[in-house]
Amino acid sequence: MLLSLPRPMALLLAAASPLALADGLAAHDVVTVSAERQHYRSLSATGATKTDALLMDLPQSVRVLTSDLLRDAGVTTLAGALDLASSIARQSPLGGLWDSYAMRGFTGDPNFGSDYMVNGFSSSRGYNGMRDGGNTQAVEVLKGPASALYGRGEPGGTVNITTKKPKFASAYSADLSFGSFQTRRAAIDLTGPLSDSFAYRLNAAQEEGHSFRDTLRVERSLFSPSFLWLVGEHTSVSYEIEAVRQRAPFDRGVLAVHGQLGLIPVSRFLGEPDDGPMTVKSLGQQLFIHHVLSNDWTVQAGVSYRDSELSGYSTEANKLLADGRTLNRQRRHRDFSATDVSARLEMLGKFRTGTLAHEVLAGVDAYRFDDHRVQLRRNPTAGSAYAIDIFAPVYGGKAAALALSIDTQEGQKARGLYVQDQLALGAQWKALVGVRHDSYTQDVTNNRLNASNRQSLSATSPRAGLVYQPTTAWSLYASVARGFRPNSGISIDNQAFPAERSRSYELGAKLETGKLTGTVAVYDIGKSNVLTTNPANTDFAIAAGEVGSRGLELDVSGEVARGLRVSAAYAYTNATVTRGDNTILTGSRFANVPRHSANLLATQQFALGTGTASVGGGVQYMGERQGDVAVSSSFTLPAYTTARLLASYSPNAKLRLALNVENMFNRSYYASSYSQLWVAPGSERTLTLNAHYRF
Repeated sequence: MLLSLPRPMALLLAAASPLALADGLAAHDVVTVSAERQHYRSLSATGATKTDALLMDLPQSVRVLTSDLLRDAGVTTLAGALDLASSIARQSPLGGLWDSYAMRGFTGDPNFGSDYMVNGFSSSRGYNGMRDGGNTQAVEVLKGPASALYGRGEPGGTVNITTKKPKFASAYSADLSFGSFQTRRAAIDLTGPLSDSFAYRLNAAQEEGHSFRDTLRVERSLFSPSFLWLVGEHTSVSYEIEAVRQRAPFDRGVLAVHGQLGLIPVSRFLGEPDDGPMTVKSLGQQLFIHHVLSNDWTVQAGVSYRDSELSGYSTEANKLLADGRTLNRQRRHRDFSATDVSARLEMLGKFRTGTLAHEVLAGVDAYRFDDHRVQLRRNPTAGSAYAIDIFAPVYGGKAAALALSIDTQEGQKARGLYVQDQLALGAQWKALVGVRHDSYTQDVTNNRLNASNRQSLSATSPRAGLVYQPTTAWSLYASVARGFRPNSGISIDNQAFPAERSRSYELGAKLETGKLTGTVAVYDIGKSNVLTTNPANTDFAIAAGEVGSRGLELDVSGEVARGLRVSAAYAYTNATVTRGDNTILTGSRFANVPRHSANLLATQQFALGTGTASVGGGVQYMGERQGDVAVSSSFTLPAYTTARLLASYSPNAKLRLALNVENMFNRSYYASSYSQLWVAPGSERTLTLNAHYRF
């Protein structure tokens, strides 16, 4: 069914970037169902190019984790979503406080967790907790460097999360889940019109429960209202809020006893329950404006503002004594806060020069980031009351008064100018070229030492790629790019660090049959000015040299037979130090990055009585990994394979019941580590029953 709209309004809806509207187009029924599906495929590429280019036309590997796939997998977190993509490995999550992962071996800023964007704006600067999926429409995994568009970033890639947008067709749904360890979760998704030109959406979620880890209890909440205003026939304004709160004990995990894992159960908590939870709060706001100038030209602008904070006490393993059972522990109090403000202005247009068709994007952006960190710390001496027996723990030890160890104020300012051109060179050839210039200023004040440091940097990041399409189903591509990333923080001697520099080469092939999509890619990435933890004081970093990553990855998803949906991924990642120093040796592997990893998820849908049902499962394999972040050592995390079971039943169009079983065979495994003393175990078997109801 088509909805009759004035041509300027229909043009506005069709041209507007999904970074502001996403599924708003489908909500207006501007196009047929088949056309909506085609348009959604084009929308999914937006994070890679900020335009409506099709994935097949891009010289880049992009994996879109759709809402249908995330629902089938029972995923409610960013970490769970990224487990479905290739070349992604979990990293040490700072005691469970934030998301941390490596893509193609590269991890991002260790001070703030790994990079990700929300609607094209960086949302990982600051303290934002473990990201909840309650307002997620899709997760775009953008492989390779994005510096030519977004500026600072990792050469391995980044993640762009598109959020759910208001619709002008009323829709209401609620989710209720119960799971192992007394876990409970409730979520709502409400949308509809407030007038002919104004619509809203409200996503909210509340989750709480215990853990497979002894004594731990976790609470997380999300409140995210959004609004869409159609201002006349050519302009739209959208505004959305994300308010997040997380309360969870700081948990460094288990330890390896003289290098050996498995001597204590994965449930053993080695902190202090009386420390209470660490509290993370984040309040983000985004405003977007889109204006259609003509059939071929559009201007768009956006502003993002986010306040975040992290505070609380922690007790952390410090040293295992020679007896192999007495663990000395340190106590800390963290009080961190940050403000991140960014804005951009862009113009998009299409034109021809002779036989060449151009789709251009030109823009300017800027951000200001302020970060204040205060940390108190105490390392009790050997034999003190704050030690613990790892085999028979008795909680309640008391540490001496804490002393100030960190009091820093950091300010970052950056400005960027960028231009990109997607060229249609003929029926089978396409190209993409782009360049960006950034200016960056960093001011760091160490209040404890009454010392300040300032540096100014600039960088030019070019990008180029070529695409050849021998048939409508196949696309071959090659790309090359350079990137940069300013390093946050200061050294132990109060010096700022030079920015990281990177270069990347990639070759790939894509398949699109209408029901099945797939990408295979090979790449070679190098990066210099890389930091690692200073072994003399883990509160600070140290320059460690140059690193590189070479690999092959494969992603496949779609419907391979009637009702049979499949998602599969494999990666070979050879990520090593190519030039080290006395801290990390040349040839050392990246911590937590396996050479081989793979995952498979399959669900079969079928009729059952008057309703529909599905049953399926999946497996995930992670190979052996280097286990120590700070130094080169022989400590490794063993390979593991876990399995999951998925089942659902919908007796009618309104109700869906689902049962998910994670780690079905209850295998003990280790997801990531920072050192032999801080090893994050994977969860024990977890059952979750979910009820989804549409009103």
